[in-house]
Amino acid sequence: MRRTATFLLALATSVAGIVHAAPPPMQTVESVDLKRYAGMWYEIANFPMFFQRDCVGDTTAEYTAHPDGTVGVNNRCRTKDGDIDSASGTATVVEGSNNAKLEVSFFKPFKGDYWVIGLDPEYRWSVVGTPDRKYLWILSRSPQLPKEELDKALDAAKAQGYQLDELRFTPQK
Repeated sequence: MRRTATFLLALATSVAGIVHAAPPPMQTVESVDLKRYAGMWYEIANFPMFFQRDCVGDTTAEYTAHPDGTVGVNNRCRTKDGDIDSASGTATVVEGSNNAKLEVSFFKPFKGDYWVIGLDPEYRWSVVGTPDRKYLWILSRSPQLPKEELDKALDAAKAQGYQLDELRFTPQK
């Protein structure tokens, strides 16, 4: 009986360890050409976050590559009142990341991680996340992303350990 209890305790501990095992560190794409990345992106889906709590649709991000290597960021969305909410900030490339990791600041001195973890070779879609996997955005150059391309973007997120249960799709006009 004692041997059985010890075995069951060891098994339960092993299973608990498997369930709570942390995913491997997140990896970014090899590199991002900021000139190609610049321009308008439409949010296809995201993990809900505090700063987007009033957004109900038509969410976009426009990036502008600056000569000093920083990137201007202008995020916009439609609120439930029909108004447009916007926030402007600056992104700085993390040294040694080949432009795949940026730190974005909308309210100095606060900075947030912006890691490109999936990117279509033609820059039609992008998957952006944070290393703690709390935030995720799927972006597209067009308001709708064809299913085949969306599946590729979702696969890129899953490959980086994202659980997509909380993923919220963004209505776009």
